[in-house]
Amino acid sequence: MGAHQDQVRGFAKYNIELNRRLFDKLSGLADAERKKDMGAFFGSIHGTLNHILLADRIWLGRFAVAIPSLSSLTGAALVQEFSSLRQELCTEFDELYAERRATDQVISNWAEQLSDDLLAATMSYQNSQGHLRSHPVWIAVAHMFNHQTHHRGQVTTLMHQLGCAPGVTDYFMYV
Repeated sequence: MGAHQDQVRGFAKYNIELNRRLFDKLSGLADAERKKDMGAFFGSIHGTLNHILLADRIWLGRFAVAIPSLSSLTGAALVQEFSSLRQELCTEFDELYAERRATDQVISNWAEQLSDDLLAATMSYQNSQGHLRSHPVWIAVAHMFNHQTHHRGQVTTLMHQLGCAPGVTDYFMYV
């Protein structure tokens, strides 16, 4: 197994663990607090968590089209078409958490399938503005995990503002 494969699998495990920790902490907040518009890019904690799930499913959908041999994506809840990056997938927190766990398992299984050859291959897709993009798979993989981390950071800021300490979220501390 190559270093890139190890890294992708490590990020998939980190993703599962951090999402579990955050959702478990957030389950202690009232729904109104999770849905309160606090001025974040996606408004609320709920809106931001929904966006992360939507974006993960969009990226997994792109990978499924670009690399049809990935059996881990067969039958998964993927997003091929969407109206907005604010499109709400789940209105209720419990449903959002269940869908997050299901997608995290798909991501873990998908990460196990990625070989160094697949990571080095070129993928093509249309971005959200309809522009054709082509680049090595590893760049899109890195972006997907970085995107999750970026928005989870926003969630932790919102949690702090509500007096809900998220705990340590650094990847280095996780490892």
